[in-house]
Amino acid sequence: MPSLLRDRPTSTPEMLAVFGDEALLKAALAFEAELALAQAELGLIPRDDAEAIAAACASTFDIPELAEAAAHAGTLAIPLVERLRARVSPPEAAARVHKGATSQDLADTALMLQARDGAALIQRDAARLTDALAALARKHQSTPMLGRTLLQAALPITFGLKVSTWLSGVAGALDRFERETPAIRLQFGGATGSRAGLGGQGAALAERLAARLNLPAALPWHAERQGVAGLASALAILTGAIGKIAGDVALMAQVEVGEAFEPRQAGRGGSSAMAHKRNPTGCQVALSAAIRAPHLAATIVSAPSQQHERGLGGWQAEGSVLAELFQLTHGALAAMVTVIEGLEVDESRMAANLAAAQVGTDTGESAALVAQALADYEKDR
Repeated sequence: MPSLLRDRPTSTPEMLAVFGDEALLKAALAFEAELALAQAELGLIPRDDAEAIAAACASTFDIPELAEAAAHAGTLAIPLVERLRARVSPPEAAARVHKGATSQDLADTALMLQARDGAALIQRDAARLTDALAALARKHQSTPMLGRTLLQAALPITFGLKVSTWLSGVAGALDRFERETPAIRLQFGGATGSRAGLGGQGAALAERLAARLNLPAALPWHAERQGVAGLASALAILTGAIGKIAGDVALMAQVEVGEAFEPRQAGRGGSSAMAHKRNPTGCQVALSAAIRAPHLAATIVSAPSQQHERGLGGWQAEGSVLAELFQLTHGALAAMVTVIEGLEVDESRMAANLAAAQVGTDTGESAALVAQALADYEKDR
């Protein structure tokens, strides 16, 4: 069973719900209901039969029992369609459940419906993070601090320059993610991707079904998985950009450095053994996500080499992995939004550390570079 004790600390209630069992079942039932209704619009099945199928899809099923059946069958579609047909009468109408579709059509489209909702959360909170970073960079455009290279004291910069680097990284990664979101689209091709058995109306049916599900229409992509691979890679890159911020803030929060700290929140960041500690818990969430995300993306990047018209083992590996990527990325985003919006900056400690390094006070063109980064951000919003 899913573990909230394990998953909630790494993600958000919203994203866990998007990829939860209830959401997956709802998406699968929506596929079957809208498929039937779209077919009725084209005269492929009687209107009464379509309405009977849609009515059967309106109520849920016992999820643990369905999960066991899916494990036995090898796919959710087989037991779900069987149970739907048992709900629909007369028998002629029941036989029209899932007409022209295949198991992978249901699985991929349900995953895409979840990914669509997940992408909206990612875009919303990534925009919130970049706005917070822009405000922080603007505030500290000219705040001098010690620059560090190879983890050692280097030359002076401004804190605004460091933050503008964070901003450019997240904004660029978000732009990359948005370029990959066209991969979130309808899957409908039937058993071998030929849309057989639909009287030559397969393309028209796909268009209507896509519109009813609020997904872009597409040619069947059963064995063409680079879109999913690109989406997964973009999520991992975005998580890495967030992890970069978390790593810097965590280092700046070390007692010996003391330049920036996560906001104080009751019950957060303490230690079960050492009362004096102020642990960077939000950074911890983002850094752990950044460690996990590349390997999850690598799993999906391994999947495009599918066999023939519909493969074995490849696409079946993607759903749970893509869900975990969305969950980790959103968990990292939510954690870092809280950190950046409430970041406590100790300018006096920055000045003291800079003076102790004895590297002068020339911050070069830091302020101008911040201004350019902010102008670029505003232009691209």
